[in-house]
Amino acid sequence: MILTDTHTHLYSEQFKADRNEIIQRAFDAGVSRFFIPAIDSTYFDAMLDLEKAFPTNVFLMMGLHPTHVQDNFEEELAFVKKQLDERNFYAVGEIGIDLYWDKSTLKNQQIAFETQIKWAKEKKLPIVIHCRDSFDEIFEILEEEKGDDLFGIFHCFTGSKEQALRAISYNMKLGIGGVVTFKNGRIDQFLNEIPLSNLVLETDAPYLAPNPFRGKRNESSYLIHVATKLASIYNTNVEEIAAITTQNSKEVFGI
Repeated sequence: MILTDTHTHLYSEQFKADRNEIIQRAFDAGVSRFFIPAIDSTYFDAMLDLEKAFPTNVFLMMGLHPTHVQDNFEEELAFVKKQLDERNFYAVGEIGIDLYWDKSTLKNQQIAFETQIKWAKEKKLPIVIHCRDSFDEIFEILEEEKGDDLFGIFHCFTGSKEQALRAISYNMKLGIGGVVTFKNGRIDQFLNEIPLSNLVLETDAPYLAPNPFRGKRNESSYLIHVATKLASIYNTNVEEIAAITTQNSKEVFGI
């Protein structure tokens, strides 16, 4: 059984003391593919170190996270473009719009999101979308950019069935993580109406740990709890969930 964590911040400072042990626990749980989203330039060296340590398991993305779109965002975007031009990445992400923390940066977040989508299209790469309190704003841009060259993942999907179907209409897979195990997560109420071919698994570690670890540090080995919940929702077994969602991840990332 091969499980794929399509979104994990394994380079996070929260893993500094026991990173290798955490990755070994993931291996022991059947998680052997880790897709690593970018945040901003200050994390890049740590991402490279992680890739160097686990070259057959770790796959890097490049992008500017919307909560890190600050006054220097043009400089940060230039860094993203430079890296995309100099080496291979598996996605442009995580990118998007976040209006939970700061609405005042919306215009610059929109510029950064649109710019990075265009770079992804040029490179024929998927995008990985961060969306928080911003479905309308995200969909407005996706509507402008839609086409065969737009595809990717709606990371940490927590929307309604209608929003799920709209995201899928833009060639997006839904990234399903710990929220699906929460009593108030809501997405478990309609997911069985969405074909499994549209889903990928993720942890967003160290954030959003699934039950029974909710509120604690998340890690990639906990992906098994997400897969188990999906097996219950779809009335199947964990092995099938692993096989289908890993195949879906291969279709998105090309590896």
